[in-house]
Amino acid sequence: MSFVTLLLWLLLAVVCWPLALLVLLLWPLVWLLLLPLRILGFAVGGVMALVQAIFFLPARLLGWRA
Repeated sequence: MSFVTLLLWLLLAVVCWPLALLVLLLWPLVWLLLLPLRILGFAVGGVMALVQAIFFLPARLLGWRA
């Protein structure tokens, strides 16, 4: 291993650990910010399932099965 490679590894270790620590500390905040979007996704999925059930209701009443 050359001296330049060793210096690059040391530079990477010095630069990346603060970034990793920052991400570790900010992840709960990001999770809290994204939580409303997940709830909205569940709500939209439920509404789409309801629309699909209403749309296929006549076929199911006539005896069609998937």
